[in-house]
Amino acid sequence: MRNRFLLRPDVAFLNHGSFGACPREVFDEYGRLQRELEAEPVDFIGRRLPAMTRAVREELGAFVGADPLDLVPVPNTTTAVNIVARSLRLGPGDEVLTCDHEYGACNRVWAFLAGRQGFTYRPVEIPLPVEDPAEFVERMIAEFTPATRVLFLSQISSPTALTFPIEPVVRAARERGIITLIDAAHAPGQVPVDLDATGADFTTGNLHKWLCAPKGAAFLHARRDVQDLLEPLIVSWGWEPPGSGAQSFTGESRFIDLFQYTGTVDPSPFLAVPAALRFHHDPEWQSAVAGSRDLLGAARPRIAHVLKTMPVAPDGRGWFQQMSAFLLPEGMNGPELHRRLFEEFSVEIPTMFWNGRATIRISVNGYTEPWEVDRLVEGLEALC
Repeated sequence: MRNRFLLRPDVAFLNHGSFGACPREVFDEYGRLQRELEAEPVDFIGRRLPAMTRAVREELGAFVGADPLDLVPVPNTTTAVNIVARSLRLGPGDEVLTCDHEYGACNRVWAFLAGRQGFTYRPVEIPLPVEDPAEFVERMIAEFTPATRVLFLSQISSPTALTFPIEPVVRAARERGIITLIDAAHAPGQVPVDLDATGADFTTGNLHKWLCAPKGAAFLHARRDVQDLLEPLIVSWGWEPPGSGAQSFTGESRFIDLFQYTGTVDPSPFLAVPAALRFHHDPEWQSAVAGSRDLLGAARPRIAHVLKTMPVAPDGRGWFQQMSAFLLPEGMNGPELHRRLFEEFSVEIPTMFWNGRATIRISVNGYTEPWEVDRLVEGLEALC
C-alpha cells in the first residue's frame, strides 16, 4: 500500500492525523483537474464549476449522511469554526461550553471572540485516564447552565486522540435549546459519519485527513433551520446576486450562494473528493486500514513500556481508532523529542501539549508498515 502513496520511503511516517496523505491516484486526479482548469479557466470556473461542485456535494452527502443542500466546501475545519463562531450573536452573560481536549487553533477562535464580545468560553475537565463513555456524557450534560448558549465539541480529540460519544450530548443540548457545533476534523474516513442522525446544528469535517483527499478539502454542514444564522467570512457575489431580478447566484439556496463561491481559488481539492471516496471504498484499502488498526493495537503497549506510562485511551469501549496518544514523563521536553526523532531516526510523529503536559501521538493508516513502528520504538529507547 505504501507504493500507492507519495510518501518518502526513508521516513517512518506516523503522523497521518496532522495533514493526511494523498494516494497517487487521487493526486493524479487532482492534477488533472488543475490542468483542465488552466486550459480554459473561464469555462471551468464561470460555466461548469457550480454543477461540478453540486455533483461532489451529492456524493459527499451520501457518504456523511446529509442532504447536499446542507453542505458547503471549505478549505479546512478551522475556517468552518470561524464561520460559525463569528456568526453567532454572543455577548456578556452567554457561555460557550466545551471540554479540555479541544484543538488549539479552535480554542483560540473562541478565546479571541470571547475577549472581544464578552461571553465566556468554559472547558469542562475530562480527567485522564478515561474509562466509561457514559461518564463523559454525564459530566458534560451536568455542566449545562442557563447561560450555556453553545456547545462546541470535537468528535475525535486532536491532542489526546480520544473518540468521544457526542450523540447523546448533542441530543441533550438541543433539547435545552443550546446551539451545537461539532468539530469532526478527524472523523470522515476514520469512523462512520451520519450527520442527520447525530443531529448537531453545525458540523465541520476535514476530507484531506482520513479520507485522503488533497489538502484543502473540507466541509461545513448546517441544518436547514439554522442556516440563516450564518454570515460569510468573505462577502462575494452570492450576497447579492447580479442581474435584473436574479434570485440566486447558484440557483440552489441562500446558504449555497453565500459559502460555495467566495472568489477565485483553486477548487480542485474539493472536486477530487469523488476520487478519494473511490479509493476509500477499495476493498484492498479497507483491508489495509483494518491491518493498521491491529498494528496500532500491538504498538501501544510497546510505546507505553518505553515511556513508562499508559496510553491516554484504554483498550476497548471505542476510545481510539487509528490514533493513540501518550502522556510523556514529567519534565520531558516534547519539542526536543520531536526534533531528535526526526533528525536522528527519520521518524515523523508529533508531540503536543495538553493541560500543561507534553504528549506524543501516533497515527497510522493503511500504508503504515511494521518497520515504522519498530523504528519509533528504537528511537524512543535511545532518547528516553
